[in-house]
Amino acid sequence: MVWWNMPTPRQRNTTFATLIEENPTSVVWHTDKERDQILGMMSAVNKAKVEAAKRAGRRMVGCVYKRTRLDERGVKVQRAEVRFDDVAGCLRTPAGGSSRQVIIVVDGKKVRSRLISARETARLMGLDEDYKLPKNYNEAYHLTGDGVAVQVVRHLAEHIFVPLLSLGEMARAAA
Repeated sequence: MVWWNMPTPRQRNTTFATLIEENPTSVVWHTDKERDQILGMMSAVNKAKVEAAKRAGRRMVGCVYKRTRLDERGVKVQRAEVRFDDVAGCLRTPAGGSSRQVIIVVDGKKVRSRLISARETARLMGLDEDYKLPKNYNEAYHLTGDGVAVQVVRHLAEHIFVPLLSLGEMARAAA
């Protein structure tokens, strides 16, 4: 048995808000009607988060996920849940019933929403800016969703996989 004592990964130097494109090419900003539909799917708790973001005095970027929840009568309804903690939630592909991630940007009283862009998903997964993404949005989203971030793989490789493979090579050489 081997006990791996890995160093703590480097602290991140970006936030979710820093990865967001103002003018994405793979998606468009929602219309007011589409945005209002998402806001209308929010519970009182999530609507309060949006209102707090409006009062924050700075640009706030949040992730919105659609979930099935029980309402006050015990009936299943689709809800939009938002988080403004500068951490992207799980980047899921839309297979198997998962919905694509929506972002919401609050600048004072102005609230905008849209799907997360293909480039933003690539950034979240640690791909370089020049990484060539498929032109089709769904193909790009499937490429990046449900994966393991590059930085995570790199850290595990450096501190577990490479040392483990080196031990195997040393054992073979000694035999």
